[in-house]
Amino acid sequence: MRSLKARHAARRSPLENAADRLTRIASSGYFLAVHALWFTTWILWNMGLLPGFTPIDPFPFGLLTMIVSLEAIFLAIFVLMAQRREASVAELREEITLQVLMRAEEEVTKTLQLVAGLYQRMGHKLAEDAELADMMKPLDAESIERQLTSQIERASGNHRGKSARAVDTGEGPGGAAAPAPSEPSTP
Repeated sequence: MRSLKARHAARRSPLENAADRLTRIASSGYFLAVHALWFTTWILWNMGLLPGFTPIDPFPFGLLTMIVSLEAIFLAIFVLMAQRREASVAELREEITLQVLMRAEEEVTKTLQLVAGLYQRMGHKLAEDAELADMMKPLDAESIERQLTSQIERASGNHRGKSARAVDTGEGPGGAAAPAPSEPSTP
């Protein structure tokens, strides 16, 4: 099985490859050292402190400011390009992980149902256990998503319109509350 990151790296454009190279270079200690040396030399030269060199960019160093500003703009763009690509790989990885976990949950639920059925066929009485009965039900991912979204909105103080809240809370037309979805059990 090939890594998601490796597959996406193989499909990068030449511009994206250049952006990655520049980002790696810009995040190195050598880049910092070269810039420190460059700024020190530039400032000393243009303040007239280096004998034999005529200042070309006197204080407040307008040319240096322009060069550094342009460099910062391009570096920021390259870093954003790299971050966007990394974020898309991370989102894809999260979605795959979610799908695998949901599939594993379905398999565990089915296994519980099969074991409970075998247990009863062997003549044993299955104890009344509400938690086990809840575990044997299929996972309602949409209900969990609605509950988590509602909790996040309450915690962040994000208040939306009544119609949007009605969708999240399951309110029916006219504000009547729909039956509440069963809460997932937590260990």
